[in-house]
Amino acid sequence: MKSAYELAMERLEKNAPTLKLTDEQKAQIAEIDSQYKAKIAEKELFLKGKITEAQMSASLAEIEDLEKQLTAEVRRLQSDCEEKKEKLRASFGNS
Repeated sequence: MKSAYELAMERLEKNAPTLKLTDEQKAQIAEIDSQYKAKIAEKELFLKGKITEAQMSASLAEIEDLEKQLTAEVRRLQSDCEEKKEKLRASFGNS
């Protein structure tokens, strides 16, 4: 007898089959990841430098604003990255 988990996985596979990616497709997705990791690192480096400057001048309001900006920018870039990867995956399914 199959477990409930196995039965659920079979039903899921019927409804939304798993997309098998080629090495080239995996490389394209990895390239997007790499590009966005670099963008995030660049943004973190820049804003953390600004935060350090604000700490030297003891400007708490500016520090908070910069930290919020950093969080928002990283979230936005991560979201953009996932969106691009999803579009790419969708194009693989159409091929």
